[in-house]
Amino acid sequence: MFPKPVPSLVTNTYAYESSPMVKPTGFREYDARWLFEKEINLMGVQALGLGLGTLLHEMGVKPELATGHDFRSYSASIKYALITGLMAAGVKVHDIGLALSPMAYFAQFALDVPAVAMVTASHNDNGWTGVKMGAQRPVTFGPDEMGRLRDIVLAGKFRMADGGGYRFVENFPKTYIDDLCDRPKIKRKLKVVAACGNGTAGAFAPQMLERLGVEVIPMDVELDWNFPKYNPNPEDLEMLHAMAAKVKETGADVGLGFDGDGDRCGVVDNNGDEIFADKIGVMLARDLSKLHPGATFVVDVKSTGLFATDPVLKAQGVKADYWKTGHSYIKRRVTDLKALAGFEKSGHFFFNAPVGRGYDDGLLTAIHVLEMLDRNPAKSMADLYADLPRTWGSPTMSPHCDDEKKYGIVDKVTKRFEAMHAKGEKLLGQPIRDLVTVNGVRVTVEDGTWGLVRASSNKPELVVVVESPASEANMRAMFKAVDAVLRENPEVGAYNQTI
Repeated sequence: MFPKPVPSLVTNTYAYESSPMVKPTGFREYDARWLFEKEINLMGVQALGLGLGTLLHEMGVKPELATGHDFRSYSASIKYALITGLMAAGVKVHDIGLALSPMAYFAQFALDVPAVAMVTASHNDNGWTGVKMGAQRPVTFGPDEMGRLRDIVLAGKFRMADGGGYRFVENFPKTYIDDLCDRPKIKRKLKVVAACGNGTAGAFAPQMLERLGVEVIPMDVELDWNFPKYNPNPEDLEMLHAMAAKVKETGADVGLGFDGDGDRCGVVDNNGDEIFADKIGVMLARDLSKLHPGATFVVDVKSTGLFATDPVLKAQGVKADYWKTGHSYIKRRVTDLKALAGFEKSGHFFFNAPVGRGYDDGLLTAIHVLEMLDRNPAKSMADLYADLPRTWGSPTMSPHCDDEKKYGIVDKVTKRFEAMHAKGEKLLGQPIRDLVTVNGVRVTVEDGTWGLVRASSNKPELVVVVESPASEANMRAMFKAVDAVLRENPEVGAYNQTI
């Protein structure tokens, strides 16, 4: 038998070395995230592996799984602890080594393996770890599976089984990159900044881009798990500003930035202007729907309203489906609707058949951006951006809120806006046109200006986004209005950044 996990232990003690520690809040809506050594220890990771193996048996899934790890000082240790638990549950493990998350998702197809468990904290700060899991390609676990996994692990209801095994898959990154590059080369002469923030993508993205035939300007591609300049997160303005400076310095046609586990891509145009990922999504939707008229695109509730209002997309018969934020939610929705692609404001893009396999891949996103430029040889990235109807939008802003309190706060804020709507109260001096509550609350006033509040699924934070098609002043006014409602709750802390 394996000991039942406990929620907390003191480090540097006998108990810490002899018992599994797993903080319950680490089981998120669609993956798992903990502060290593403070919220989970290596025995706790073993318990997670045992729980995942138990769940696979319970689901009737063939007990065979692909795994890899991102580039952090402790990720390999965590992966091997996870493997120990999986093998004890009778799971055969295919280890692809240091990898990007999309590389692990690709392994499910290339190795014909039903399940995946990628050890990564994605763009979270150092100290964090986590696992992205799935048992039905190309989708990953959602709330139901994560809730069941949590219950199994925390109760210690493990199913030990014989038959587990281990296989290291040599040189799997080459198989992945060969697959991505199995397409015509880029004909247009392009100079591309490849920014990796010293994260895992630095080992793979530059060589992939070079094979496509573009000139690559590497930026922070040396692997360094200290992340000496900034976290590899292309949604973070610090990384985007650094990319913009490099584009201006080198005269590049575009800057492409990859997050810590390579499933997201950020873009800076040839003028050095940062383009938020939802606007990149609109540009790609325009380009792809020329080739696939009448396509459906799934977008998250943080994203621009242009997916529904852009006249070019309307003329091409595009259908926009606004859905819950989160890679697992959007991925599953894309699969269920057989959509051509899904776009998240965070930069998770999901390209479905015939332009992808349905999972989020930052390197494939980069390819689609370059192919869009190749199909529009007379236009620069800035030209394509300028062609979009003008809106004023904020970055994703994240005020601190404890994991144990954030969902309750969002419920209060939702009820507050619902009450305002029911009473006919005005916001920005305008009637509230509609509320979308599929994921937090998105409040829209008469001129199309909107604000969103939701709970972060992977950090002790709330998420706030605002946009206006009318003016920058209205966008800023919406932020003030939304923030005023948030400040009615003293549990809400400071923002990581504001407009």
